[in-house]
Amino acid sequence: MSILRRIQGEGQPNNNQPPKPGGSDPLRNPALQSRRINAPSTSSANDTYQDLKNRVQTKLLGTLDPSMDVTQTADVKRTIQDLFEQILNEENIILSRPERARMFEQISAEILGFGPLQRLLEDETITEIMVNGAKNIYIERFGKILREPMAFENNDHVMRIIERIVAPLGRRIDESSPYVDARLPDGSRVNAVIPPISLVGPVLTIRKFAKTPITVEKLIEFGSITPEAIQFLDACVKARLNIVISGGTGSGKTTLLNVLSGFIPSDERIVTVENAAELQLRQEHVVTLESRPQNIEGKGEITIRQLVINTLRMRPDRIIVGEIRDEAALDMLQAMNTGHDGSMTTAHSNTPRDTLARMETMTLMAGMDLPIRAIREQISSAIDLVVHQSRMRDGSRKVVNITDVTGMEGEIITMTDIFLFEQAGFENGRVIGRLRPTGLRPKFMEKIEQSGIHLPPSIFGIGERRRY
Repeated sequence: MSILRRIQGEGQPNNNQPPKPGGSDPLRNPALQSRRINAPSTSSANDTYQDLKNRVQTKLLGTLDPSMDVTQTADVKRTIQDLFEQILNEENIILSRPERARMFEQISAEILGFGPLQRLLEDETITEIMVNGAKNIYIERFGKILREPMAFENNDHVMRIIERIVAPLGRRIDESSPYVDARLPDGSRVNAVIPPISLVGPVLTIRKFAKTPITVEKLIEFGSITPEAIQFLDACVKARLNIVISGGTGSGKTTLLNVLSGFIPSDERIVTVENAAELQLRQEHVVTLESRPQNIEGKGEITIRQLVINTLRMRPDRIIVGEIRDEAALDMLQAMNTGHDGSMTTAHSNTPRDTLARMETMTLMAGMDLPIRAIREQISSAIDLVVHQSRMRDGSRKVVNITDVTGMEGEIITMTDIFLFEQAGFENGRVIGRLRPTGLRPKFMEKIEQSGIHLPPSIFGIGERRRY
């Protein structure tokens, strides 16, 4: 075991250090000010280590140049390491090599990153991080939820990390506004809920995005979709069909939307509308719009609906809405019905049929006194295709329906499955099955062919039955 020896007093910071030239207080730097940590009591060996870490960290913050640009991570980390080694030597603090490395990584994570979460954020096998108060942290890895042994110091520590995430985005979280949606610099989606709404302390949920976006080839490799279905969806996007991607929470809707948006020709103007910007479009001509919550005076809110309406004045070739969840559905349907073909969005639902029912309900939320039949006619004429994803019991994400919205029969919107997932069994903890064509051609085939795209009949399973 290493020796934790402090020449200048047990647990007491050195107050005899000369002041920094110029008399400036380095903690006045807003980028560093939020990173100061109060030392806990030293009632055990672990607390002694924690107290020592906090004391070194506090002195390090007092030594750093307040004008330092902490966004230049590599340069700042080198400076921090030099000062860290200097402080340990000056105070005759003796640590083993592993403890020294561990302390430096923890301190640099507090100053430059997101504290205890930094290691989890850098682990590419983790897809979701769930913090339920200071001591209960869970992760999702390969579709399974696991308990993480690490913990925050206390709830105040969690709150500091939440503030560090939302502050650069101009968003706030406090008792008057106790929940917020945000994003990390890499595009990962963040939701935070704090007391009094949460009864277990601050709750933080982070949906991580892969550092390298998931490609079509990866989706096929994972078994999420088949090459035939991808060829069909590629044709649908290029033929400017309106597509809704539906599914439950964590089913992979946004990932699939990113993949399908990659099929949009590069010479088209795309306007995206999101609650927290997370789409990763690779085209050159992309305009990204993000909604904004109200400020502390209750003013300044910009809703998804307002942004969708505004996009119509921006000469878009395509409108992509990250998620439709409220009355913005009415304006999205209007856009799809007024010349903005090829638009895409996502929606939460259990089945393709439920997707249309939800669109109907969300349209009614707009407060327009419209008869149900008129709303359903709008939906059936605006939406060409519903692609439904599901998170299977083994944690895998799969496209389970690709459904053509064929029109109206009386008061009912009619739908036809073009591709349908057939589950053959469940073996060794894995779902066995495949997305298969139903043998039916979509009603919009003429539109695809008018775009100069000719799909072979085998994609739809036509002619395959003879081989069985």
